[in-house]
Amino acid sequence: MYKNDLLKEMLEESGISGYEHTLSNKISSFFKEYAHEIYTDKLGNLIIHKKGTSKNPIKIMLAAHMDEIGLMVKDIDKNGFIKFTNIGGVDQRTLLAQEVIIHGKEELFGLIGTKPPHLQDPSEREKSIKTEDLLIDIGLSYEKAKQIIEIGDPITIKREMVSLKNNKVAGKALDDRAGILAMIHCFEELKNIKHDADVYAVCTVQEEVGTRGAMVSAYEISPHIGIAIDVGFGRTPELSKDDTLELGKGPGICIGANIHPNIHHRLQTIGKEYNIPYQVEISPGNSGTDARSIQIAGCGVATALLSIPLRYMHTSVETIDLLDIKYTARMLAYFISSLNGEDWEGFLCY
Repeated sequence: MYKNDLLKEMLEESGISGYEHTLSNKISSFFKEYAHEIYTDKLGNLIIHKKGTSKNPIKIMLAAHMDEIGLMVKDIDKNGFIKFTNIGGVDQRTLLAQEVIIHGKEELFGLIGTKPPHLQDPSEREKSIKTEDLLIDIGLSYEKAKQIIEIGDPITIKREMVSLKNNKVAGKALDDRAGILAMIHCFEELKNIKHDADVYAVCTVQEEVGTRGAMVSAYEISPHIGIAIDVGFGRTPELSKDDTLELGKGPGICIGANIHPNIHHRLQTIGKEYNIPYQVEISPGNSGTDARSIQIAGCGVATALLSIPLRYMHTSVETIDLLDIKYTARMLAYFISSLNGEDWEGFLCY
């Protein structure tokens, strides 16, 4: 059931918001054995369609975003150092001393550096370093650098996935390639489970800059039900239990204005019936995920959100428990099959 090799391949591939195309080809190959149809829409969303057994099936859309946060070349100074800005919600405190790859005419390795502490005055040591004060050293002169790098080239953090104890792994972009792996496992489960519904797994683009991919794909598919699979804040000692999810205890089933209550309750029922651990996640307003864009697409879509617990969000050492991916996938598969013969119009009434 564990496809660690697929997760590792996804995490170590680049796919910053707006530059997901190389990753899309790789993910497509992972879904190939489970799909009736795979295609890419005009915005770059990867859509995997698995047909159901009904002659008049409802459509269920699953969505997990494949884009990651990253950086972009802003300028090259006269000494060949690279100035940069962020794409998505990058915490500048995590950037110092990172290894990066600049995706120019060829891939260039670089290091993010700043003034040594020995040469800082006391006031500088007490302040957080700003992105504009950081530079990438690629070891080239200005003349050599500008032959390979252009303004606007994307930059990714260079990080390999590492395994920790007790089923945990860490790396960059687990937000939200963990969700994509959950969809792959869900489709694997559905090979052996009868389901009336047509299922669309969408690997969305540009979630980190405004959930744009989900908006476009949900409008095109026009599903009856949409379920976003994303990550939630994993518990660490300094964080409140009220705002976090515990690793290894299943996905957070979100409840709030963004969520259709009947789908929320059915997901809880599935968890109890099949002994799938889950937690309840509260989101009073906009969830800040693809669920928001799915919900308001077209004439509106009945929407839910499953959150895989993740520590250290938007860093290069995001950490998850692989069991939570397994639990999420099983919950999705059994939810889909639970709709067999269901009066879905009645089910989706408030």
